[in-house]
Amino acid sequence: MRRLPFHLRAAIAAAFPLAAGAADIPGDLVVITASRIEHNSQDIPAAIDVVDAARIRDGQLRVNASEALVAVPGLVVQNRYNYAQDLQISSRGFGARSAFGVRGVRLIADGIPATMPDGQGQAATFNLDRAQRIEVLRGPFSALYGNHSGGVVQLFTEEGKAPASVEMSVMGGSDGTRKADLSTQGRNGSMGYVLDASRFDTDGYRDHSAARREQAFAKLTFEPDQRSKLTVVASALRQDDSQDPLGVQWATFLHDPRAGETDPNDTTTPRHTFAERYDTRKSIDHQQIGASYDVHFGEQRLHLMLYGGNREVAQYQAFSKAFQAPASHSGGVIDFERQFHGAAVSWRDVRRFDAGVLRTTVGVDYDRSSDDRQGYENFVGNQLGVRGALRRDENDVVSNLDPYIQSEWQSGPWRLTAGLRHSRVKVAVDDRFRANGDDSGGMTFSRTTPVLGGLYKATPALSLYASAARGFETPTLNESFYSASGGFNFGLRPARSTHVEAGAKLRLAESTRADVALFQVRTRDELVVDASSGGRTSYRNAGRTLRQGVEVSLDTAWANGVSAHAALTGLRAIYDEAFANVAKGNRLPGVARVTAYGELAWQDSANRYGAALEALANGRVYAEDTNREQPAPGYAIVNLRLQARQALAGWRLREFVRLGNLLDRQYVGSVIVGDTNKRYYEAAPGRNWQAGFSAQYLF
Repeated sequence: MRRLPFHLRAAIAAAFPLAAGAADIPGDLVVITASRIEHNSQDIPAAIDVVDAARIRDGQLRVNASEALVAVPGLVVQNRYNYAQDLQISSRGFGARSAFGVRGVRLIADGIPATMPDGQGQAATFNLDRAQRIEVLRGPFSALYGNHSGGVVQLFTEEGKAPASVEMSVMGGSDGTRKADLSTQGRNGSMGYVLDASRFDTDGYRDHSAARREQAFAKLTFEPDQRSKLTVVASALRQDDSQDPLGVQWATFLHDPRAGETDPNDTTTPRHTFAERYDTRKSIDHQQIGASYDVHFGEQRLHLMLYGGNREVAQYQAFSKAFQAPASHSGGVIDFERQFHGAAVSWRDVRRFDAGVLRTTVGVDYDRSSDDRQGYENFVGNQLGVRGALRRDENDVVSNLDPYIQSEWQSGPWRLTAGLRHSRVKVAVDDRFRANGDDSGGMTFSRTTPVLGGLYKATPALSLYASAARGFETPTLNESFYSASGGFNFGLRPARSTHVEAGAKLRLAESTRADVALFQVRTRDELVVDASSGGRTSYRNAGRTLRQGVEVSLDTAWANGVSAHAALTGLRAIYDEAFANVAKGNRLPGVARVTAYGELAWQDSANRYGAALEALANGRVYAEDTNREQPAPGYAIVNLRLQARQALAGWRLREFVRLGNLLDRQYVGSVIVGDTNKRYYEAAPGRNWQAGFSAQYLF
């Protein structure tokens, strides 16, 4: 076995400190994501982690989900420091090649889908300021959530409670970063409420990467009687002209990580970058509302959910006139308005027998989105970066209807779970711009995904489990919009996968808990990048791929308020079949072989002061399928955070300081997979700082 680079070995060593002394073990966690029923995580035959409110909020700006999810094994969340393209989230390699947004991983917030029926989602819609916890499900049981469920990330926000409070937070940091958040919450009789509004601004670490994000959130809960509950959640996200710095070539990254790639066709002095010349940017206006109603009939439960919303996006990309000249291409400006809605209903049945308990959930999910989409040239005359002539005009509708059933049998030390879901996804395109041909048409994808799992509690401190499932990923709209010829790509097929997993959940001592999972995923017709340039990416189907790996997480606590957390992932993700000029055995792009996270924290006995040292390491990452181009090198960084809190009468005050990348490492934070112009690399900041203050008043 090849010896790991020193920086990875050092970070892994830091991630697993020796345990000594005695303290209370971190509390057992109650989760619902895997089984749709409240369970202790030790009783679930699946790899699932919970990120609690303290890890999400304390010592963080609460702008990007990557701040909290970095500590979860098997999950890689790359902050691209590019708010025009959102985060890159991958679970066991699924979703790693997404050009923007999240694919391959289902996103859910308070039971409302944050992933569209085609499988594309945006983590930016998560409200982290009022987050109570995030559950992360990986492996076979993710298939129970249907299309594009390589993993599931589910956010739960807090509910209003007494006493009522109002809170103001002000934060800032390097590169002109600043954020203000105002919230209030409370409960009056049977009604609880949470209201939150925030504004985030940054000048950006890289040239041409400034952004502003405004968010609003409201949550109302009503409990008319002891057996029923109504929850209404509304949210809004607005970003005006978030700048897109684009990727750069390797030589440019080495010369200046902040710089953009210059355009050789620019005759000005000094030459402008592509991002500056085309003023690449994106505007987003997103609103949605959802309601869920739960009625309990003893241990039985009826669950109803409705949601709807709209999303408007205008994006200016970096294409030259020469590239746009063929009539088949649809221009460098994307403008669409999306209307979406959905519903879900489920029934939970619990039956008790002398030998055990049978819990069964039967339900159906329906989702629909409709895009009114236009494309324009991004020039008028010699002026670039402005909306020009119309090149595309169409309506795209995607819908899914997914019935499912899931049953769990519990008897003594055994817990057996089986599930079945049938997903049917329809895509319909109505092309209204016929100058470049008629792209009207449709596609229908359907797949039945079974899941089977079993868990055996060998001792109260040790649970052993195994599970298997089949899954599938349909092409998203963004993956289907462009083909090699420029028109809608109706020839794409869904990727089909077979997942197996085995693991153990154990208490190593009174103060230590560990989870270990071994997994394998075989996929046919994997969706891979065909070409990518200036923000536009086309896809094709490849042959077979193979993912094999191990995930380990460890939590431990000592006396005197010292605790540690560690997460380690080893992942072998390769093409298991040659295609085109890609050899069998090549590594999947965007996927690191090793990722590790370690944290050593301290909290005083009065909960007034705290500090933590974090270590994060990633192995090298290839940026394209042939593995011939320069991969993004592996790296290791160290962060420090300090916290303080005070209580003065009705006031609760908090302060934090966070120092990132203490050793000032220069590294590639994320890659743009398959970029035709070899502009793969997106730099992450060097040494940086953040600080914040919050004041909460309790009535």
